[in-house]
Amino acid sequence: MDFPDYLPFSMLNQLEYCPRRFWLMFVCGEMEVNATVLEGQYQHEQVHTGGITCEVDVLIHRRVYLWSDRLRVAGFADVVEEREGMWIPVEYKHGRMGRWLNDHIQLCAQALCLEERTGRRVERGAIFYWKSRRRLWVEITPELRARTEAAVAQAFALLESGAIPPPIDHPARCRDCSLEPVCLPREVRYLRSDEIRP
Repeated sequence: MDFPDYLPFSMLNQLEYCPRRFWLMFVCGEMEVNATVLEGQYQHEQVHTGGITCEVDVLIHRRVYLWSDRLRVAGFADVVEEREGMWIPVEYKHGRMGRWLNDHIQLCAQALCLEERTGRRVERGAIFYWKSRRRLWVEITPELRARTEAAVAQAFALLESGAIPPPIDHPARCRDCSLEPVCLPREVRYLRSDEIRP
C-alpha cells in the first residue's frame, strides 16, 4: 500500500470514532451519502464563503489550509479566528455534541498545525454544533495533544499493517454510523467467532 504524504484531519476524526470506519473511508473510499451528509456538506459550504472578515475585534479567516510536517497531517480548518493576539481554530459540525472525543481530536490536530505554522501556542479552539446552535470551547490540554499525536501514530500504523481492523464491539457507535451497512459489524463478528469455535 502506498503511504499518504499527509493524513487529512477528518480521517483522525473517523479513526477516533472507529478504526474500521477510518479504513473503510480512507483506504476503500467508502462513503454513504444520505440526507444528513448532504445537509452537513451544505452547511460547510455556507461557513466557507466570505474569505476574511472582521467582526468586533475578531478577524475571521475561512477555509484555512493547514499542515504539519512533523505529524504529517493536513487539511482545511473551517474557520481560524484572530482574537486578542490569539489564534483560535473553529470546527463546524452538523449534529450535536456526541459522547466521544473524535471532534476534539480533529480540532486539536488543527491547533497543532497552527502552532507549527505560526510559532504561537494555541491554548483553545471551538466546535460549533449546528443542531444545538452552540459553540463548545475546547482547551488544548497536554492530554488532548498526546491523544491526538497517538491517533496520528495509530493511523499510520494501521496503514502500514495493510489489514482492515475488525469491527468494534460498541452497539451505540455502530447504530449511529452511516457506514454500518457497509461495515456489517454484527455479521463480521459472528463469522469470526464461528471460525474459532471448536
